[in-house]
Amino acid sequence: MRILNVTQTYGPFLEFGGPPVKVRALSEALVRLGHPVTVLTADWGIDRLAQPQLVRFERSAFGWRYEEKGVQAIYLPTWLSYHATTWNPAVRRFCRARLQNFDVVHIFGLYDLLGPRVASACRRRNIPFVVEPIGMFRPIVRSLWLKRLYHSFLGRDLLSAARFVVATSELEAGELASAGVTKEKIFLRRNGVEGPASVPGPGTFRAAQNISAETKLILFLGRLSQKKSPDLLLEAFAKLVNMLKGNDLRLVVVGPDQGGMKAQLMQMAEQLGVVSSVQFCEPLYGEAKWAAYRDADVFVLPSQNENFGNTAAEAVSAGTPVVVTEQCGIAPLLANTAGLVVAHTVTGIADGMKRVLFEPGLRARLAEGCREVTSKLGWEEPVRVMETLYRQLIASNKQGA
Repeated sequence: MRILNVTQTYGPFLEFGGPPVKVRALSEALVRLGHPVTVLTADWGIDRLAQPQLVRFERSAFGWRYEEKGVQAIYLPTWLSYHATTWNPAVRRFCRARLQNFDVVHIFGLYDLLGPRVASACRRRNIPFVVEPIGMFRPIVRSLWLKRLYHSFLGRDLLSAARFVVATSELEAGELASAGVTKEKIFLRRNGVEGPASVPGPGTFRAAQNISAETKLILFLGRLSQKKSPDLLLEAFAKLVNMLKGNDLRLVVVGPDQGGMKAQLMQMAEQLGVVSSVQFCEPLYGEAKWAAYRDADVFVLPSQNENFGNTAAEAVSAGTPVVVTEQCGIAPLLANTAGLVVAHTVTGIADGMKRVLFEPGLRARLAEGCREVTSKLGWEEPVRVMETLYRQLIASNKQGA
C-alpha cells in the first residue's frame, strides 16, 4: 500500500508537542511492515536550521525533502503562518503531480489548510482518506470564533467526506458522536508509546537541575498552554506545600511556552509564595526527556481536555506513576494501576499528588503497575489496526470503481 500522511507539523519541529511524534511513529512502523509512506507537511523554517544539508534535507520540486528510516517527508514552503496554521500554496502543485501515486491518505489534525486542500483533491480522484482530529475536534480555550468559522467553511465538509474519523479514546469518540459524527463513521484506535532503547541512569536529571535525591519531585512536561492547565497544577502544588509544611517538594515545569503562559506561571508562583520550589525548564527531547521522567516521583497531566495523553503514557513507560484528570482519554488505561485519575480541580489534583507521594505503599504499587500498563501501550497493535483499515478502504474503493 502506498500511504500519504498529511500533517501540519512534523519533525524536526518537535516544539508542537505530540502530533509530530505520533505521525512519525505510525509512519516508520508502516514502513517496517513493507508499505511506502510519504509525509506531507509544512516547512516551519528548515532554511534556518544549522546547515540543513548535513542532516539529509534536499531540495525538491515542492520544497524540502527528507528521508529517515524509509519515510519520505515533503516540506511545503510556508508563505504565511498563524499560530500552528500555515498557508502553503505548493500543496496544489503537489496534489496535481503526486496524489494519484497513493492508494490511501491519512489526514492528521484540524484547523489547518493542508488537510482540506488534500481532501478536496482526493475526492476528485476518488482516493479514500481518513481524518484523525488528534484531540482538536472540540473547540476550547483559544481562538474559539476562528475554530467555529473553520468548521462552518472547511471542517464540516472535511469530516463528512472522510471514509472514517479516527478517535484515540472513548472520550474523543463520545465528543465526535455528540457533535453529529455517525457511530458507523467513528473508528476507535488508541495511541501508542515509543519508548527509548534505554532510560538514563537514576539521578541524571536531578543532577542537571541541582535537585537532591531526598526532594519529592513533581513533573509536568508538555506545552505551556491553557488546554493543559499548568496554572491549575501550580495552584494545586501551592495547596500541597501549605498542607505539608516541612516537606521538601519541588515542581518542575518542562515545555515550550504558548501565548505567554510561562510568564503568567512565574508571576503566579511568586504570588502563591512557592517561587523557590518551582523550576522552569526549556523543552527536553531524547535522553534528556526520559531522564526527567525517570527521576520524577510523580508525573501530573492536569489537562482540561486531552484526547489521549501521550506524555502520561511516556512517564508510565519510564516507570513513574502519574496523576491525570478525568478529561484525559488515557485515564481508563491507567486508573489505580499505574496512576490516579482525579477531578479537574485544585483539590482533586493536590489530593492525588499527596496520595502518590505520601500514602504508604501506594507509589510502589503504582510503579509496579507501570510495567503492566507499558506492555499494553506499544505501537504494534495500533499500527496493525490502521494497516487493516487501509486495506479495507482500498479494497472497497476498487469494488466500487
